Amino acid sequence: MLTIVKADGVKEQALLAALRQRSADVDKKVTAAVSEIIENVRLKGDEAVKGYTLKFDGSLPPALEIGREEINDALTNADPAFIEALLNAMENITDFHNRQKQQSFIDAKPNGVIMGQRIRGLARVGLYVPGGTAAYPSSVLMNAVPAKIAGVGEIVMATPPMKDGRANPDILAAAAVCGVDRVFLLGGAQAVAALAYGTETIPRVDKIVGPGNIYVATAKKLLYGTVDIDMIAGPSEILVLADGSADPAYVAADLMSQAEHDKLASAILITTSSSLAEKVLAELEKQLQTLSRREIIEQSLADFGGIIVCDTMDEAVALANQVAPEHLEVAVDNPFAYLGRLDNAGSVFLGHYAPEPLGDYYAGPNHVLPTSGTARFFSPLSVDAFIKKSSYIYYTREALREARDDIVCLAEKEGLTAHANTLKIRFPDSAQ
Repeated sequence: MLTIVKADGVKEQALLAALRQRSADVDKKVTAAVSEIIENVRLKGDEAVKGYTLKFDGSLPPALEIGREEINDALTNADPAFIEALLNAMENITDFHNRQKQQSFIDAKPNGVIMGQRIRGLARVGLYVPGGTAAYPSSVLMNAVPAKIAGVGEIVMATPPMKDGRANPDILAAAAVCGVDRVFLLGGAQAVAALAYGTETIPRVDKIVGPGNIYVATAKKLLYGTVDIDMIAGPSEILVLADGSADPAYVAADLMSQAEHDKLASAILITTSSSLAEKVLAELEKQLQTLSRREIIEQSLADFGGIIVCDTMDEAVALANQVAPEHLEVAVDNPFAYLGRLDNAGSVFLGHYAPEPLGDYYAGPNHVLPTSGTARFFSPLSVDAFIKKSSYIYYTREALREARDDIVCLAEKEGLTAHANTLKIRFPDSAQ
C-alpha cells in the first residue's frame, strides 16, 4: 500500500525521484518494433495494415472503413441513458471550448501599413480511440468537439477491432453523436503510421490526437514532424493536496480513481495532517474490497503511490508545483486561496466536491492533459490544437522607405547581404 513520508527536505525528494522513474525512456525493443511497423506501413500501405491487424488484434474485419449505416445503427441501438449522458457531457464540453475560439484580426496603420493574422482549422485530423479492453467513448468527445469548434475540415477516427472483428459499439455511438466524418477499424502503431502517411484506403491527416498504449505513444513520437501530434502522454496520475478538513473516504476514492487505469499510474497525497494520512490508508484498504480492478490499483499504489506529510500548506503547494501532476485536487475548505499559486498542473479540481472523474467525463474542460511533469510547459488539449495561423504584411512604398535603413542595418549585422539588397534595390538612395 502507500508509504507515508514526513517531509524533511530529503525523504520526500527521494520518494518523488523514485516515482519519476516510471517516466524513463521507452524500451529500445519497443522503439525498434514500432520503427519497423512504421516503415512497413509507409512502403506497403493497406497490405501492411491488414497484416498487423490480423497479427495483433486476432481477426481481420471485412473492410477497413466502417460504413455510415453501421455507425448510425450503433447510435440507434445504444442504451438511451448512455446517449443522454454523452449529449449532456458534450453540451458542457462544447460550452467550455467555445470560449477558447480565437479570431483572425487585421491591423491597419495610419501610414498605410496593413498587418494581420488568419486563423483557420486544419484540413484533416486523425483521432485515435482505444477500442479493446480500454474503450473510452469520453475520449471521442474530448477530441472531436474542440476539433469541430476549430473548424477542422474532416475528422477521421481509427479504433481497433474487438476480438470478433467488429468495432466497439459505444465508440461508434460516440462518433455518431460528435459528427466524426469517417471511421476506420485499425489500431496500434500501424494505425498511427497509416494516418500519418496515408494508404490506398486511409487518408493522410495533418495531426493525430488521442490516447493509446506504449506502442501508439511511441509511434506518435517517432512520426512527429511527418505529422503533428497532440502530446506524448504517459501513464495517468493524480495528486491530492489536502489539509485536515478533507474527508479521508473521499481522498482514498479519488486516489484510486487514477490508480485503476494502469499499474504504472501514479497517485500521491500531499497533506499537512498526519491524522488524515493514516485515515486515508485505512479507507484504501476498506474500499479496495469492492473494486473490480483491485489488483491493478494495489500494484499502482505500491509502486508509484505515496503520501507526503508537510508542516505547512506553503510547503505542500511548492511540492505540488514540483510534481506538476496531470490531475491536481485541492481538498481544502478554501481552495481558491491556493489556485493562484498552483502553476504546474494539467487540470485543477477545487474543493471537496470536484473529484477527478468530473473532469474525465462531464464538466467541460478537456481531459487530454500533460503527464509525467510536462505540465511545467505543456497545456491541455484545446481548440488551439486544431488551428493554424498565418500572418500577412502589406507596406506602402513610403512606409517601406521609412523602414529601409533599420532593416539594412539589421541584415548586414547578421551578414545577410542579399536580405539587405532587397531594400537597397528598391531604394538605392534612402533619401528618395
